[in-house]
Amino acid sequence: MDEKKIKLLEKKANEIRIAIIEALVEAGSGHTAGPLGMADIFTYLYFHELRHDPKKPNWPTRDRLVLSNGHICPVLYATMCYAGYADIEEYKKTLRKFGTKFQGHPHREYFPALETSSGPLGSGLSQTVGMALAERIDSGKSHQKWIYALLSDGEMDCGNTWEAAMLAGKEKLGNLIAIVDRNNIQIDGFTEDIMPLEPLSDKWQSFNWQVIEVNGHDFADIHRAVGEAKAEFDKPSVIIANTIPGKGVHDFERKFEWHGKPPNKEEGAMALRELGTRC
Repeated sequence: MDEKKIKLLEKKANEIRIAIIEALVEAGSGHTAGPLGMADIFTYLYFHELRHDPKKPNWPTRDRLVLSNGHICPVLYATMCYAGYADIEEYKKTLRKFGTKFQGHPHREYFPALETSSGPLGSGLSQTVGMALAERIDSGKSHQKWIYALLSDGEMDCGNTWEAAMLAGKEKLGNLIAIVDRNNIQIDGFTEDIMPLEPLSDKWQSFNWQVIEVNGHDFADIHRAVGEAKAEFDKPSVIIANTIPGKGVHDFERKFEWHGKPPNKEEGAMALRELGTRC
């Protein structure tokens, strides 16, 4: 990946962070830390890696992306809008409003371009394991699509995640790539205080997964990791993306208190000023 492309992706990720702040201030509710922290990952996927077509959202050979930790959907919505799936101004004005396509958690009935509805933590990996198995049945080893599961580290507390991981490892689902947002926070505090996850890489490896760790804000590193994941045919791959919750706004960064609350108008204005200097 050349420097010109990296600069374009960095600019797009910053635009997405700005849109997230504007939408959350207007909504008056929602999650801040996770969406800001995952903006680079989503930008990379939708503007470089995924095979998708916003004009044909049900294109049969598209890659599949499932957001398991649905509460960070502000970043998914903003990215999809900039990618052409919906109007960005509608998103900014109607996030979490009654009847909107941009519900507080992804809801496919309201926004059919989504792959799944999500909300209950721990269920997304099971959904993608099913998709990956179905793709192998349909296409064999020479699969036509990649299946991506976007997970939070906090939802590693959920047993369903590990049941799905065990099955994926047993079935050697080389077409499945999980990306874990390793931001070290959850709603009540830091993950290692509430339910320690380490050694996280060793746990995934013991379930027969290829494990790749990356800086979740470095586009070249993300690109390397996805390339390594796609080069493994006999195991599912998990990319543990080390991210900064609240990335881009100094007063929000690394503070678990911003997991589940939006900025007010004054905090939003401060955040937009800071992000504006990065444009």
